[in-house]
Amino acid sequence: MTTFMTDTDHPEEPKAPPKSARRRAREFVLQGLYQWRVGGADEAAIEAYAPEMDGFAKADREFFVGTLRGVIGQHAELNELIGKHIDRPFTELSPIEACVLMLGCFEMKNHPETPYRVIINEAIELTKAFGGTDGHKYVNGVLDKIAAGLRPDEVAARKKGK
Repeated sequence: MTTFMTDTDHPEEPKAPPKSARRRAREFVLQGLYQWRVGGADEAAIEAYAPEMDGFAKADREFFVGTLRGVIGQHAELNELIGKHIDRPFTELSPIEACVLMLGCFEMKNHPETPYRVIINEAIELTKAFGGTDGHKYVNGVLDKIAAGLRPDEVAARKKGK
């Protein structure tokens, strides 16, 4: 006798691990930077609106505020640094790629306690979630080059350890 599987016979799909508070904060920073870059929203408006967004209560608020303010405050310097490693003018990047690159570059400069590979992996995940099909590959390549300049000892140690 042949039996057929029913919907209840399928094993459950593995659940993704819960997002960390810092990852959630990065998602909100990216959304805020997008609002700033594309919509012209200012820092105060973004900070006022973000807590109303679904899931913000589970984000690292301090990291969100510090990073959002930091990226906006340092955007000219970050864009110049990124511009050395891209194949077109910064203004021609997709808004998501541009914002993710600014976020990643800011973290590499200002958060030495976070390993550069973690920063790059987080940037890749953000780009996969919010950006175009292959944008994450571009972001990965650019941030690798930026890491070599900003964190040469850390990059060399990682290459040596492989």
